[in-house]
Amino acid sequence: MLTSSATSSSDLIRKNRSHNSGPVAKATGPFASEASRVILLASARQTLRQGETTLKMSYVSGPSNAPLRGETIGQCLDMAAAERPDALGLVVRQQGVRLTWGELAARVDRFAAGLLSLGLKPGDRVGIWSPNNAEWVITQLATAKAGLILVTINPAYRLTELEYALNKVECAALVTATAFKSSDYGAMLATLMPELTTATPGAVQAARVPHLRSIIQIGDASIPAAFSFAAIEARATPTDRAQLVKVAALLQSDDPINIQFTSGTTGAPKGATLTHHNILNNGYFIGETMAYTDADRVCIPVPLYHCFGMVIGVMACLTHGAAMVFPGEGFDPLATLQTVAEERCTSLYGVPTMFIAQLDHPDFVSFNMSSLRTGVMAGTTCPIELMKRCIAQMNLRDLTICYGMTETSPVSFQTTLDDPLERRVTTVGRVHPHMEAKVIDAEGRVVPAGVTGELCTRGYAVMLGYWADEARTKGAIDQAGWMHTGDLATLDPDGYCAIVGRIKDLVIRGGENIYPREVEEYLYRHPAIADVQVFGVPDARFGEELCAWVKLRADTSITEADIRDFCRDQIAHYKIPRYVRFVDEFPMTVTGKMQKFLMREAMERELAGNL
Repeated sequence: MLTSSATSSSDLIRKNRSHNSGPVAKATGPFASEASRVILLASARQTLRQGETTLKMSYVSGPSNAPLRGETIGQCLDMAAAERPDALGLVVRQQGVRLTWGELAARVDRFAAGLLSLGLKPGDRVGIWSPNNAEWVITQLATAKAGLILVTINPAYRLTELEYALNKVECAALVTATAFKSSDYGAMLATLMPELTTATPGAVQAARVPHLRSIIQIGDASIPAAFSFAAIEARATPTDRAQLVKVAALLQSDDPINIQFTSGTTGAPKGATLTHHNILNNGYFIGETMAYTDADRVCIPVPLYHCFGMVIGVMACLTHGAAMVFPGEGFDPLATLQTVAEERCTSLYGVPTMFIAQLDHPDFVSFNMSSLRTGVMAGTTCPIELMKRCIAQMNLRDLTICYGMTETSPVSFQTTLDDPLERRVTTVGRVHPHMEAKVIDAEGRVVPAGVTGELCTRGYAVMLGYWADEARTKGAIDQAGWMHTGDLATLDPDGYCAIVGRIKDLVIRGGENIYPREVEEYLYRHPAIADVQVFGVPDARFGEELCAWVKLRADTSITEADIRDFCRDQIAHYKIPRYVRFVDEFPMTVTGKMQKFLMREAMERELAGNL
């Protein structure tokens, strides 16, 4: 049955969860007592209230005792600063930045007014091309407060991709870092816009990006015709600040506020357009599910340009007054471990490969992880052995699994703090509050519970659409408002969702349907296998054959024959990979999503060369 997971959200519970009272505030570890944990669990359950009905068909809705929030992001920030001006709001370790909520709000206001002083108006698009830093967070909140639409540009983008993104949404301004890893942003901008050498800051005119007028450089302004970030914070006049107040008062929660380009597991980036209402509420219910309070410190090593950082990270913290803690510009396992220990973080985010990298770090045992209690693992499925290690070695006994997509703000399913281990490794939890989900067959009909089909979601979190792309918007969101995810899934009688795979990843071998996820889960049991990806490749006889790319644990060695022997008589013969390749790494997006289409292309080239 769908179990009721609700209790009343009484003032007593809220007081016991607050930073200034009750056992949570006095805790030296994640909880001062088991009673504190019960209070946190009870309060979190209110957001995931389910009915007492056993599912017969694959349709669920997520009612909640907590209503949707109607304020804008700027209004939410103002409330956070007013309620807890001296509480820690933002830590950026690599920059030595520590800001209270009051200090953060003041910097946001200065930068937002500075943006308006450039002549930018509500609805204008402002790109940000940068790794994680304090300026990224300030830009996110400032653009929202000024009614500007933030365009998040992958820091790994190169010249052609940058040009496409800027022109697709007609960016009027760009906030940029100087460099990141092997990317020299200044050099790429000079190539894209040679006119910069003679341009005036704020009056850029470039043939290849005709809508861009202003470039704002994080740090010192070494790029020609660029403002420094600090200069924008300092340039606002009293008139600009008064204008910001007027603009903020006119904004509506349904206004578009963010364009996120899809990370591209299949190539073609699309600009998912999201509103205040989309991402503020999604962050709020993610945080509620993990029982966040202003006593929490959330370690965020995932990229801000993606929903994982800017919604699951920033918005979940903003709506609960929890501190945002960034360990570095990009993910580094040692820096993340150091940050958790130094800042006594209570929550940790990442994709499975990030958690593996930390657990396998040679210095892992030297760090105190006892402050951790919860967090989010997303991006791909969590093997059961990895979950067990996270609980036993990192103290993440309340680690949650999230599922969603950029187009749904992103989270639509999440496990709860008290879901049993088996649910957390075999499912992505139950549908989020105020969201609907169904599983349909190829004809669009809802299938019985437990039957595999395409997962569709509907509700407040669904994007407005793809920016300036009506055709692809209609292809993703049907006339009834359902977002078609392209994922194969099941909903069991208790309402838990299991992701079987991508529709395009389904392998059909000699008429037999093979779900790669099933084979991967079996192979994860092998003690020498650290990670594995299974996919189909063309085959003249069977149509498709199965291929496995395997990453081994350190100091282990096995052969293709060993893997086939491990599978023999344990799984059906047609599910045993015909091809096995040992690799050191997998092609993946910045956010950790595996790019199986690149693996498939590589194998197709290899096999073609062997003919």
